[in-house]
Amino acid sequence: MNLQEQLKSLQPTKEFFIGIDSDGCAFDTMEIKQKECFCPNFIKYYGLQQISKYARETWEFANLYSKTRGVNRFLAALETFRLLSQRPEVYARNMELPDMSALIEWTKKESRLGNPALESYAKTANHPDIDLALEWSLQVNRDIKDMVYGMPPFPGVRESLVKMNEKADALVVSQTPVEALEREWEENNIDGFVRVICGQEYGTKTEHLTLAASGKYPVDKILMIGDAPGDYKAAKANNVLFFPINPGHEEDSWDRLLNEGLAKFFNGKFAGAYEKELLDEFDGYLPERPSWNVI
Repeated sequence: MNLQEQLKSLQPTKEFFIGIDSDGCAFDTMEIKQKECFCPNFIKYYGLQQISKYARETWEFANLYSKTRGVNRFLAALETFRLLSQRPEVYARNMELPDMSALIEWTKKESRLGNPALESYAKTANHPDIDLALEWSLQVNRDIKDMVYGMPPFPGVRESLVKMNEKADALVVSQTPVEALEREWEENNIDGFVRVICGQEYGTKTEHLTLAASGKYPVDKILMIGDAPGDYKAAKANNVLFFPINPGHEEDSWDRLLNEGLAKFFNGKFAGAYEKELLDEFDGYLPERPSWNVI
């Protein structure tokens, strides 16, 4: 049984279902992973040293401070290059950006955008650009394993998980590799609160929710908790409810979920005006367009 079939085989044990994102949502790991592991390797492997200042600024905008926050790493690399291609500073330094067409082609036909799928594809593609993307991604994982440890969940997460478990089946819904997710949840002894820890190897977040919950629980009894627009899109693609963890205000968000949001969800008072209030506030935290000039 493959990973997606495992999700599909899950059957409800409780009345409600809750999906929870991990990086930047349950754990304050987004900044250290993006700034210390992803971005330095992105500059190194793609030879962006001469525009490192702009590459870093663009990477951080795409991955932390905009509406593409939390996107899959390979899509993040493509988005960063798209944004860099619009920056006059890049051309002023005679920087020729790499051709990403091979990676674009792979991301369009593969839903499980993780290292295992890319490694398998690399064996048959025999393409240097695919090999490079894989080398970069593998090094990122090594650096995360070496650097990111001892990171506790945000205050309020454990208490919220306890309260969730009274009435809901819970699932980690993430685009982080499973190995890193399992390590982080296990070392904080909160893995027992979720039925499955789903990472990028299980497919997209939309697929996680579809396979694990769609058709098994009423849509008004399914909730996705996340810190990025992609989490909201996954919820809406499944026509289920969404509670945002606002970037930069995570502790306040978890406190609100614990002391207000979960009760409204369990009492059938979440949909409508309450969810709209949450979403309107969430939408204001992340811009769509960068502040710099484009060509």
